Amino acid sequence: MSDWQQISLGDLEAPARQKVSVPPQRSRASVCDGYPLRPLGEVMRLDIQRTPMKPATTYRLAGVLNAGKGVVAKGELDGGDTEYAAMNVLHVDQVVMRKLTAWEGPITVVPAEFDGFVVSNEFPTFTLGPELMPAWMRHVCGSPRLWAEMKNRVSGTVQRRKRLNPEQLLQIQLPIPPREVQARIVEMLDAVDDQIAALDDEAEALDRVSMAVAEDMLAEEPTVALGTMLNDIRGGKSPQANNRPPGADELGVLKVSAVTPFAFLPEESKSLLPGTFMPESALVQPGDVLITRANTPLRVGAVARVPADVRDGLYLADKTLRLVPSSELDPDFLVVAMALKSARTHLTSSATGTSASMVNVSQDRIRDTPIPLADLDRQREVSSAVLSVRTNTDAVRAEAARLRNARSSLLSGLLDRTIDIESAELEV
Repeated sequence: MSDWQQISLGDLEAPARQKVSVPPQRSRASVCDGYPLRPLGEVMRLDIQRTPMKPATTYRLAGVLNAGKGVVAKGELDGGDTEYAAMNVLHVDQVVMRKLTAWEGPITVVPAEFDGFVVSNEFPTFTLGPELMPAWMRHVCGSPRLWAEMKNRVSGTVQRRKRLNPEQLLQIQLPIPPREVQARIVEMLDAVDDQIAALDDEAEALDRVSMAVAEDMLAEEPTVALGTMLNDIRGGKSPQANNRPPGADELGVLKVSAVTPFAFLPEESKSLLPGTFMPESALVQPGDVLITRANTPLRVGAVARVPADVRDGLYLADKTLRLVPSSELDPDFLVVAMALKSARTHLTSSATGTSASMVNVSQDRIRDTPIPLADLDRQREVSSAVLSVRTNTDAVRAEAARLRNARSSLLSGLLDRTIDIESAELEV
């Protein structure tokens, strides 16, 4: 990386933008030179190694994340505790995909740390030919273009059960540049990824600082049950809706992902079908304090406040609740208090459900959540200190989001041969 310009976060109040450029190379090959589209079957092949499941033998189990985000460890498995007679073995630098719901982009290249892990037969593996660099293919697996091609080829009648067969994946055509150009694309995108990772790390560090500030300021305060400080908890309704965000003139209903710790995301909503009735009490209002009663174990019970400039026409679903604080509880402080370690421990331990991906917490358990009992002046002092730090966090996350979008456009342009790699630049 010595040929690359150094990248730094810069001032948190206004993160500095710099340019990542491809360093001079010996050859002037260009992605715009018109590399022909070739089926993936010409440059990689289906290659599955099966291993029998033996009782009293431990296997390391893996899964594949959506949107090309990589392989994930799923714990250890005793060969006698599974109905599978055999499973597929992962090998470093192979491509692995999930056949089920392949339209969500569950495809990646196996990193070295997952060599020897096992997956079910829902995960075929492919060995790359000499024309493909594994690192380049890893970036291709993160391309929306590839996911769209996968989505176009899935088969089945039920959306969540549609599958992509290995043969269908190998029919997808992509431009395959020479390895030297692949190497330069990888170098550019890796530099951008390094900057995104640095921004993510900075945001997480600021998150920890903000909550450490709150914990320290409230260490001497007694606690009470949240329910004693609430006037009400109000729910919404989950009607049939389109699987897309509402347009400017459409009504929408929130998805559970609309509420994250400290952040309300109105774009995480679905447009209501014409003629759908929603109760007025479920209408999202500026200043509302919202909590998710159902989500993943790490996200359940997340609390955020709706900003003053929220768009009109969004409604609460039945998995999102409105907390109505009494006059003795500052709304911003409520958001902070529900993110404290004691509150998070209570909410996650109170959640119930049979699925590891979606659990629920009842209104009674939400009311039982311990929060510090501080006077209003102290509450506002604490929330002001925390939200001041989080202003910087938001700026860093916004910069990371901008860079992700720019990276996605760059990757698409390189793969579509509409961007010349010799002149490609990206502000970071």
